[in-house]
Amino acid sequence: MGLLNTDLTQSVRLCNIGIVTHEVFNQVPPLIGFDAADEALLEGLEREGAGWAADEVHELGRLTGTHEAQEWGRLANENPPVLRTHDRYGHRIDEVEFHPAWHELMKVATSHGLHGAPWTSPREGSHVARAAKFYAWRVDAGHGCPISMTYAAVPALRANPELAAQYEPLLANRSYDFGLRAPLTKTALLAGMSMTEKQGGSDVRANTTQATPTPNGDYTLVGHKWFTSAPMCDVFLTLAQAPGGLTCFLVPRVLPDGTLNNLRLMRLKDKLGNHSNASSEIEYENAVAYRVGDEGRGVRTIIEMVNMTRLDCVIGAAAGMRQGLIVAAHHATHRKAFGRYLIDQPLMRNVLADLTIESEAATTVMMRLAGATDRSETAFKRLALAVTKYWVCKRWPAHTAEALECLGGNGYVEESGMPRLFRESPLNGIWEGSGNVSALDVLRAMAKEPQTLDAFFAELDAAAGADRHLDQAIAQVRDSLTDLDTIEIRARRIVEQMALTLQASLLVRHGHPAVADAFCATRLGGDWGHAYGTLPPSVDLAPIIERAVPKLT
Repeated sequence: MGLLNTDLTQSVRLCNIGIVTHEVFNQVPPLIGFDAADEALLEGLEREGAGWAADEVHELGRLTGTHEAQEWGRLANENPPVLRTHDRYGHRIDEVEFHPAWHELMKVATSHGLHGAPWTSPREGSHVARAAKFYAWRVDAGHGCPISMTYAAVPALRANPELAAQYEPLLANRSYDFGLRAPLTKTALLAGMSMTEKQGGSDVRANTTQATPTPNGDYTLVGHKWFTSAPMCDVFLTLAQAPGGLTCFLVPRVLPDGTLNNLRLMRLKDKLGNHSNASSEIEYENAVAYRVGDEGRGVRTIIEMVNMTRLDCVIGAAAGMRQGLIVAAHHATHRKAFGRYLIDQPLMRNVLADLTIESEAATTVMMRLAGATDRSETAFKRLALAVTKYWVCKRWPAHTAEALECLGGNGYVEESGMPRLFRESPLNGIWEGSGNVSALDVLRAMAKEPQTLDAFFAELDAAAGADRHLDQAIAQVRDSLTDLDTIEIRARRIVEQMALTLQASLLVRHGHPAVADAFCATRLGGDWGHAYGTLPPSVDLAPIIERAVPKLT
């Protein structure tokens, strides 16, 4: 004990006299003051007919690069939402409390129309512009969930023109009006989606929630939902078994007379990531609901919403890849090892270039799908979206893991922001159908809607003759579809090859030549290893890496 006291006294004395043990150097400055609107995004914006939105995309991109906005994202995740089921007097309130930073994020998103601008300003390229803004505003993935669902709710809601006339203007209004009040008395609304049940998961036809018609034409719902994200939304699209079969309904949290609907929040989920966003289990106890679409056509009605949120899964994954890439490139630009900056070392250059190629392929196909939404290319989008959702969302976790590794141990600590990004990365592959669901959906689309396959191959063939690896890959995809006996067990391999050929077709026509050549040689030509950073020596790395380094404003 005496020795311990002596050691402590000596330690205090050393601290008091100000001994300096080391000087801090060779540490990377904070990534502040950049514009998240990168070259691949801006090129797609112009190409897909929304060049008019460039100023607003830059505005959001620069806001993403500010210390203030990044702090909002950090604080919203480090102070997750809290469920309050009752007030101090014992009254049921079923409300979720959020940190003020969450509300700042939501204000930015809604003021820029990320939740509904294409529906109220349907000019050429409106969905492309919205996709680019959604991509550029990437300080926090969690608050993007209610923004995405609100955006996606409108086309489904239009199956009931009367409801759409009442709710659509409020769902698209560029304001943020948080709180429990009757929906039609508010200045703006948020919409959620509530489908998954314990016993069914992705198999929504196994849902057991019952919908009973009432004399006034409404319905009451009794049942549960196992995974309902953003339960603080004002209205929800949900599925329940009506007398005529599985049907889509709109469920308000507050009824027109101001009383709470019988929608009970049971608990919030403790998730891997997406901590800023509340996800809940709910119970319907004779909750009032309004029918959307005909009885028995619930899946067909709500699929409109699902398809729009699948697009946002792709946008979010592409944005996440880009964020990981610029953090890695920024680190390599300022960090030295063995006497040289990392970005000047051949192997690190190989890794950064490979990450850039993957990122730009994701961004390019994302913008093409947004353009297809604007132009109502229904057949192409039906198949291409399912293919892309599977592949790009699958690529995000491995991409982020490699970007994190570029920072070494610094990337593994929370302060770097990379662990949060890594925890987000598996989500988009699960949301709106995990890998197997997406792959089987591709097979179903090709079998039931053969025109979708024709439209898909027309897109691939637009690049015929541009690259020999691509020509061979397209032929292989066609050949892989001839063996119907084993097609289901090969579904993932088929969809992967379809996604790669689609990305390659777009890159050789629209991408940077160095990126396109490297993508085709490696992803299609087989001159590639099983990890990032295995590009062949023939790849021209310099122009690819130049597109990765964030441009400071």
